[in-house]
Amino acid sequence: MGKVKVKKADVFIDMTPMSDVMVLLLTFFMLTSTFVKNEAVKVVTPGSVSEIKVPENNVLTILCDKEGRVFVGMDNPKRMGELVETMAGNYQLSLTKKQLETAQGAASIGVDMQELTSALNLGDKLNEYQAAKGIPTDSTATGEKMSQFQDWVKTARDNNGSEMKIAIKADAGTPYKVIKKMMSELQDMSENRYYLITSLKSSED
Repeated sequence: MGKVKVKKADVFIDMTPMSDVMVLLLTFFMLTSTFVKNEAVKVVTPGSVSEIKVPENNVLTILCDKEGRVFVGMDNPKRMGELVETMAGNYQLSLTKKQLETAQGAASIGVDMQELTSALNLGDKLNEYQAAKGIPTDSTATGEKMSQFQDWVKTARDNNGSEMKIAIKADAGTPYKVIKKMMSELQDMSENRYYLITSLKSSED
């Protein structure tokens, strides 16, 4: 008995729908993703079981490394530029367009105000320079003038209104006395509400 020959037919799969979906997904992720800026110092936050999320908009982040150095930064480049520009004006400093662009691109600022203009001149090397600096937290005139740290917080509040949130991101190894001093300075300014940024861990840990 002869074998029945089955006619072979080419299989055609239309990939157009899949290509459309991939393009839509790629476009979606490009439009919704946010790029994380390099911070002046790396901070390993302590663990916590709290699941309270820090707001994403209009937030002043206070960064404190394990050596006790303090840095401040806004979540938005425009707000960051306005903060640095206003602070410079408060200290009778003038910024060039290039310096202002560097400030807007920075995740945080952490230098003495007397060094601000020279630090902003460094451009991409700003973080490398300010990593060993930090904002002074001591008042220059006891009872008469706030510390530079308080000036930064007050200026950020004046620029962004009562809706601005404050978040403290400290290293797990930061000395307690540094955190206590920072909180005391915030309390002296009637800034009693702020978030503490931690790493989420399970309750079993």
